[in-house]
Amino acid sequence: MTNKLNTKVAIVTGASSGIGEATAVALAAEGVKVTLVARRADRLEQLTKQISESGGQAISIIADLTDEMQVRDMVFKANAYWGRIDILVNNAGVMLLGSVDGADTEDWRRMVNTNLLGLMYVTHAVLPLMKAQKTGHIVNISSVAGRITRAGFAVYNATKWAVCAFSEALRQEVYKDKIRITVVEPGAVKTELNEHITDTAAKEQFNLWISSITQLESKDIAAAIVYAVTQPPHVNVNEILIRPTEQER
Repeated sequence: MTNKLNTKVAIVTGASSGIGEATAVALAAEGVKVTLVARRADRLEQLTKQISESGGQAISIIADLTDEMQVRDMVFKANAYWGRIDILVNNAGVMLLGSVDGADTEDWRRMVNTNLLGLMYVTHAVLPLMKAQKTGHIVNISSVAGRITRAGFAVYNATKWAVCAFSEALRQEVYKDKIRITVVEPGAVKTELNEHITDTAAKEQFNLWISSITQLESKDIAAAIVYAVTQPPHVNVNEILIRPTEQER
């Protein structure tokens, strides 16, 4: 452990797998006390044990981020346990691809509720704590899909573009409180996201594409997040776009 951030406390959402899991491990290795948030209790329990056995500090809280009351309760518990919240990594998200025509609109609601509203609920609950501290860093995970549209990505695009817009507007609101905002936009990353696609044709097409390139690993995105949050207080890394070398768009 390098202990660059050994006075800091973080919340990481979507911590049960993928980018969230890798980020929690990476932050703990820097000395951050981490609150792991997701819905899968068994995964969180395993990760909490892994971090503890590696010399880090972590707790887990089960929460559905689409439920605002559960979000508020989660933030209250995390703050009560650690006494402060310095870093928030809004990572939880779903990618349910498919054409607009004939779409299952429940997929749309899941994406809007998780990718956007869930992120906003957690941010809203954490902000008063960071303002009172006069310090904080919020990292929002968007996507290259928050910059470039593709057929079959319409609603996913819409949620990720919204995350980018929300992040920049928020930055302009809170910079005087010495709260930093970073938006991270990964390209193709080897995670579970594609497994949740319900449209068979869209899933097959996406899997065919990602099998043709060397994808990023979750730890690559975690490293970018650690880079952003370990900068001096006067440095705000506003945006990180990170693609696989072989990804064209």
